[in-house]
Parts: sequence; C-alpha cells; structure tokens
Amino acid sequence: MRHTLGESKLTYRRPEKSSTQILEKIKESLDRLNEKMDVFIEIQKHNPRGDLDQSIPDVLDVMTLLSLPDHLRKTAVTLCKLGQATADEVAEQTKRARAVESGYLNQLMLMGYVKKERKGRKAYFYVEKEEKE
Repeated sequence: MRHTLGESKLTYRRPEKSSTQILEKIKESLDRLNEKMDVFIEIQKHNPRGDLDQSIPDVLDVMTLLSLPDHLRKTAVTLCKLGQATADEVAEQTKRARAVESGYLNQLMLMGYVKKERKGRKAYFYVEKEEKE
C-alpha cells in the first residue's frame, strides 16, 4: 500500500502480543509454580529428615497434592492439618466462603481423596490414613 506523503511507505503489521502481556503470562505461571513449591516446602518443614510425613496420608502424597488444581490443593492441605473438619472449619482457615469449601471438599470426596461422615446435621470430612504393615 503506497501513499504519496513523501517517499514513506506505510505497511500494515498484525498486532502481536505486547511484551507486557507476555511478561504477565510468565508471572502467572511462576506464581502457580511458587504455590506448588510452597506446599512442598511446608511438607518438608514438618518433616526435615525426608521420611513420609505422618500428617499427610499416603492417599494425598506430595505428587498427588502437586497434581491437584490450586484451589483443591489448598483445601486438601488444610484438611490434612485439621485432621477432621466441617466445611465451616476449613473455610475459617482458608478464608473462603463455607459454600465454596463445601463444594471443594465434596469434589475431593468424589475423587476418592477424602471421606465424609455425618454426625447429626453436620458433615465431617477427613482423609483416611492407610494402615502401614
């Protein structure tokens, strides 16, 4: 495409992602990686010798926790720390709404990582520890 504004030639360039957008995507990826590493570090803090952490049942080992989406991992780790808890108790720790935590706990239950037991009107969630032989 030529214009007669002197000898300058105007060309159309397809807009590419700005470097700011690319850096934002990289930052988001690094933030997710940092969260996963924080889980791993937290587990190691409670067990510096490197043995299997007794507070994290085999069913939710490090690799399983790291494979979970961030929102479910936070719920699962919180439940492991609490032992047995209602959605209210988990929500209090995670600073999320009770309904949100209830949904996440039920997802974890459907995935087979968490058990649910009703006592009266309350539903208690827990991670069943596997017996070691």
